[in-house]
Amino acid sequence: MAAEYKTVSCSQITLSQLMLPSHSNFSGKIHGGYLLSLMDQIAFACGSKFSGKYCVTASVDRVDFLNPIEVGELVTLNASVNYVGTSSMVVGIRVEAQNIQTGKIKHCNSSYFTMIAKDSQTGQPVAVPRLLLQSKEEVMRYLKAAERITLRKQRPASAEPFAGCLEQAICHIQQHYDAKVTLTA
Repeated sequence: MAAEYKTVSCSQITLSQLMLPSHSNFSGKIHGGYLLSLMDQIAFACGSKFSGKYCVTASVDRVDFLNPIEVGELVTLNASVNYVGTSSMVVGIRVEAQNIQTGKIKHCNSSYFTMIAKDSQTGQPVAVPRLLLQSKEEVMRYLKAAERITLRKQRPASAEPFAGCLEQAICHIQQHYDAKVTLTA
């Protein structure tokens, strides 16, 4: 059976929402947790739209909050599938906020969510369509995602720094960081 190919545009989703006082934190800016929730929602919608399957979040690559979002701004999230594995999809998300009175738009953050397509009956991972890349931008996004995946696989998450040697770790901290080590146990 020949593999099914879909374009990046088949996955694209845009979500816009007006930021309300109920979305703010104690400093009056939009709460980062609320924004992460919106990002997770759009990643789910994007992955499900592309795969035609129920999707779950497997991981989130780095989220940097570049600019604060104010109450009253219109937040727009744009998402698309940038890379596909066997059952996984890397969904790129860009978040912008617009002052609806002045029209000024600011980039607030970008992130990459890895979504896994699941069979609705068994809950097991299922294959997703292959990606048909149609522009230089899509090719570059695909390669950047592949590079991030390769780097993640090269460094085991459970590896102890300096193979667990406390003396080497302390020496490294003292030489390269502004921290003091006083062990109590």
